[in-house]
Amino acid sequence: MRLIFTTMLATLLKGTSQAFSQLPRSRIARSLSSSLSATPATSFDDGTSPFQITTPIYYVNDKPHIGHAYTSLACDVVARYMRLSGRDVFFLSGTDEHGQKVQQTAESRGMDPQSFCDEVSTSFRELLGLMEISNDRFIRTTENDHKEAVRHFWNVLVDNGAIYLGSYEGWYSVRDECYYNESELVDGKAPTGAEVVWLKKEDSYFFKLSEYQDKLLQYYKDNPDFIAPESRRNEVISFVEGGLKDLSISRTTFDWGVEVPGEEKGHVMYVWIDALTNYISALGYPNMEEGSPFSKFWPAGLHVVGKDILRFHAVYWPAFLMAADLPLPKRIFAHGWWTKDGEKISKSLGNVIDPVELVDTYGVDSTRFFLMSEVTFGSDGDFSDEKMIYKINANLSNELGNLNQRIMTLVFKNCDGAVPTEIGPLTEDDKQLLATAATLSQRTGEAISKQAIHKYVEHMVSMVWDANKYIDVQAPWVLKKTDQERMKTVLYVLMEVMRHVAVLYQPLMPTSSNMILNQLGIPEDEREFEHLAKDECKISLGKEISKPKAVFPRFEVPVASETAKA
Repeated sequence: MRLIFTTMLATLLKGTSQAFSQLPRSRIARSLSSSLSATPATSFDDGTSPFQITTPIYYVNDKPHIGHAYTSLACDVVARYMRLSGRDVFFLSGTDEHGQKVQQTAESRGMDPQSFCDEVSTSFRELLGLMEISNDRFIRTTENDHKEAVRHFWNVLVDNGAIYLGSYEGWYSVRDECYYNESELVDGKAPTGAEVVWLKKEDSYFFKLSEYQDKLLQYYKDNPDFIAPESRRNEVISFVEGGLKDLSISRTTFDWGVEVPGEEKGHVMYVWIDALTNYISALGYPNMEEGSPFSKFWPAGLHVVGKDILRFHAVYWPAFLMAADLPLPKRIFAHGWWTKDGEKISKSLGNVIDPVELVDTYGVDSTRFFLMSEVTFGSDGDFSDEKMIYKINANLSNELGNLNQRIMTLVFKNCDGAVPTEIGPLTEDDKQLLATAATLSQRTGEAISKQAIHKYVEHMVSMVWDANKYIDVQAPWVLKKTDQERMKTVLYVLMEVMRHVAVLYQPLMPTSSNMILNQLGIPEDEREFEHLAKDECKISLGKEISKPKAVFPRFEVPVASETAKA
């Protein structure tokens, strides 16, 4: 592929080296960038429509952990990428605040449920701010507009004949807020390892889930990309093929939840029918009129969830929506779990990873980079401080940070503190590097459109590696003694490549990327992806630059830590 683009570039630029010195943006870069969308169309997204992306709303039984940070960050990278591509995005996050587990935890701490929820919900909101998560709304299920939307949704299900009154007894996990069949238990526990209790027979409203088994299977067949990755899709299909039973959707043994409309016997809704409705209540449901947020953003473009709650999103939620005659979300992506130093993370082992501590230790952008680059998105991953330090120093300090420092220092010292005022003819090496940079938007866009976030990072790391190889081969520090014109050309090519890199790294590392763009002298209103395709947004010849500063200093292990390891 690179050879094809390089050949095209060489053909188009043949005999135009003088023109390039006046207009230092290659025409092939412009034509490629303008003809290829940064978010290519897929079977589930047209690449242009308004796009709603959601995290699950986080359960407030305890403070945030690395899993919450991971899900939020993945959504943030996709949302930022979509916005920078010109898409209209609604990014939703929030907290799930009802249910037996919340009520029990609040009571154990001597607090009323609402006060407890207020306290813990604040910690989740603060984490999003700390991680520089760009959500458009933070919803809480204790908000009145949400509860009204849930009651309306319930009534629609009743009117459509999807709910009936019966009685329930069986196994239930309070931690998971999930019902389990006997056949699903593993050594007397839920598949997640959570304790289960036997619920004695009680009155309950039921959702006719069994009637949607064939409809769901047909939908999965007709929409093979509805659930991702494929391994999770296969798990869901296997579960549904095993047979669906009607789902108990109300409880009478506790009262911390949304009351069932018109019910005088103390029924509160099953927490998941309450929680899942947030995806539409946040859009103003039941207002579905033309021009409403619901009409604009629903169906959602992407729900991102942990693999432990996929069943609720890929089975129950689609069935609820079918019963309510509402469109289904376009895609549900389930990511894996994190371990630490090869061990399962748990309070009992004392190895819980606090995302606040990660940011305090390594910085926001370094933490964001590691979490999105270390693991194939969708698979399980293992965290260790050693891995994080290695990746920060290798990919960020040694490669990206050092490259930027070398380029900008050479320009500042050898070009009178400004971008070169003129440059010479382009060599084949120049053209090849520029051609690779010109297709970076396309390649990263293809990765993001499929939630292959790790691939997006790989493309970025590879581009920086190519630029490092180029600067080492061209050796502008030698050229300054032998060929000043060639030195200036090399430095200008590198600055143009760094412009592409910094613009396209913004979804992952917004602060650091903008530091680099500031050093390059790129105006704040020329940092969206469309500007990569515009000649007028190129690095301006002769523009003054400020003295460069290190963007990614090398992370040094504290002496105490080294002693402890010894």
